[in-house]
Amino acid sequence: MKNFKSVFKEEKPVIAMVHLGALPGTPLYNEDGGLDGILKSAYKDLIALQDAGVDAVMFGNENDRPYEFNVDTASTASMAYIIGRLKDDIKIPFGVNVLWDPIATMALAAATGAAFVREIFTGTYASDMGFWAPNAGKALRYRKRLGIDNVITLFNVSAEFADSLDHRPLADRARSAVFSSIPDAVLVSGAITGEAAKLKDLESVKKALPQTPVLANTGVTQNTVEKVFNIADGCIIGSALKVDGNTWNPVDPDRAKSFMELVNKIR
Repeated sequence: MKNFKSVFKEEKPVIAMVHLGALPGTPLYNEDGGLDGILKSAYKDLIALQDAGVDAVMFGNENDRPYEFNVDTASTASMAYIIGRLKDDIKIPFGVNVLWDPIATMALAAATGAAFVREIFTGTYASDMGFWAPNAGKALRYRKRLGIDNVITLFNVSAEFADSLDHRPLADRARSAVFSSIPDAVLVSGAITGEAAKLKDLESVKKALPQTPVLANTGVTQNTVEKVFNIADGCIIGSALKVDGNTWNPVDPDRAKSFMELVNKIR
């Protein structure tokens, strides 16, 4: 909890997503717009979110579908370039997430000076991308070698696009991950991007981990945030702050402001 609060000063922080456009080498990459197009869109989203008063932002490559476990070096390099260009405009803590590659995520954090990372670090899953078995030991040792021990780790313990092959209850898997890998926070997700985590899952994990920050990772909306914050220690939000609530649209400044106005009343 101490490490978490060293980055996230507000009670029940809202971490908002800056979804970068598809990066070079990925199937949806827009060659006409190029990196400058991605940069311009990311800048607009960043400014809209900061103006709305979110507590932190996280840069992710959600548009790099279909996802990979070992991303191309170009993806990590492109993300580093974009974040570097935006660095002077980032006024709040920021994190990074390279889907679904913990090593690339750590490398990106080191290159950009990110305060936190999000990833699937533990577990075994059958997924849209194939058999999924991340290695937390390798990722955290890499963090040590890079000299970025101060980077906060957010462990997603219920992977999207996947089904756990570990048949222990989610709360037991979360408790085990905290014991074995010492994350700074645990995230609970829905089945897919933009789909809400089940309240019963949030409740069971928080009950099992009273001393560890537990955040809702997906699907929080203006209609559900009060119920979520009655249980969770914060949230990560993307889709609900976009135009028409669509994950692939740009951030809607009015939606973002309205959401944060409500959050500030709740907390």
